[in-house]
Amino acid sequence: MRKRNESVTVEHERAASAAAPAPLDKGCSLRHSLRLPAAADTGMKRPLGRVFLVLSQSFLSFLLNGTLLVTLGIAVSVVMGWVVCRCPAIQAKLVFLNFVRVPYFIDLKRPQDQGLNHTCNYYLQPEEDVTIGVWHTVPAALWKNARGKDQLWFEDALGSSHPVILYLHGNAGTRGGDHRVELYKVLSSLGYHVVTFDYRGWGDSIGSPSERGMTYDALHVFDWIKARSGDNPVYIWGHSLGTGVATNLVRRLCERETPPDALILESPFTNIREEARSHPFSIYRYFPGFDWFFLDPITTSGIKFANDENVKYISCSLLILHAEDDPVVPFHLGKKLYNIAATSRSFRDYKVQFVPFHTDLGYRHKYIYRSPELPRILREFLGKSEHEHHH
Repeated sequence: MRKRNESVTVEHERAASAAAPAPLDKGCSLRHSLRLPAAADTGMKRPLGRVFLVLSQSFLSFLLNGTLLVTLGIAVSVVMGWVVCRCPAIQAKLVFLNFVRVPYFIDLKRPQDQGLNHTCNYYLQPEEDVTIGVWHTVPAALWKNARGKDQLWFEDALGSSHPVILYLHGNAGTRGGDHRVELYKVLSSLGYHVVTFDYRGWGDSIGSPSERGMTYDALHVFDWIKARSGDNPVYIWGHSLGTGVATNLVRRLCERETPPDALILESPFTNIREEARSHPFSIYRYFPGFDWFFLDPITTSGIKFANDENVKYISCSLLILHAEDDPVVPFHLGKKLYNIAATSRSFRDYKVQFVPFHTDLGYRHKYIYRSPELPRILREFLGKSEHEHHH
């Protein structure tokens, strides 16, 4: 026991023993003050102190490294944002998403592969060096007659006694997108011709996308329809980004005094700035200077899609459809656009209607076609428009 105690205190006594002889007790043995508890405390404090120091240094290093990572992440984000802001080509791609082709492995020349057996694929040329792919789906009542027919038969069919809907799709994907195809089927079953196309730069259409180009493509297809449809009503239906193309088109048609018989906007926004600010992918919108840094360059590059301004110059019936749980174009933007249109003098002689779809229905951004109420809504609204057209 004594030898063990000596080993505990030997470091403390070493300096003293070197300077002077140790005192002896009566038994001629070394006198020890048994300070075992104190020695034990000292021996434990030092390892604990070292552990605490190591942990503190590790934690501080972690904080510093984390801060560096966050700072580096912010720096990279800012640089990427700067690149996006200063590169119009990247801006356009982020707005249009025309490079996203879903579903990818489909042959757009064969709409029948998507269950559209009464659909014909065309190619039209709005401008030199621009070619756009078009699908024309006839009303379901003409399905049997349409089997095996060529393009000329389909073109002539536009003059049959059925109204026509020109459908303008949103960004990303093609005219063969799943939810779009399902809507064509619904509209065909209700007795409408459906003509849709991919803007230049989308799908198999040739050309570079731009707001001006998209609008001109839509104008070309509208005129192509009117040249073949006789007195049949022609309606324009735009979805999401396609609502921007639709109001651009209809404003131009109204200015030249050839308006469509009605305009239908599904999941519309007010303008591209407000939509970009509200979009779930706009992760930078909480940063100071977001408008100046990201939105201003987009609008100054010519991408505006100003639905809120266009509706002030539109003179035809307007129907707005919007789901409350839309995660892409917030519901409040569609309602705001309706309020602007409803108070506009240009609509004073026309019907303006807003139809919301409750969150519980789960229609979100692109599934309004599933609504069992949609046939009734269209029948009541477009029936009124057809009455106005013929009288």
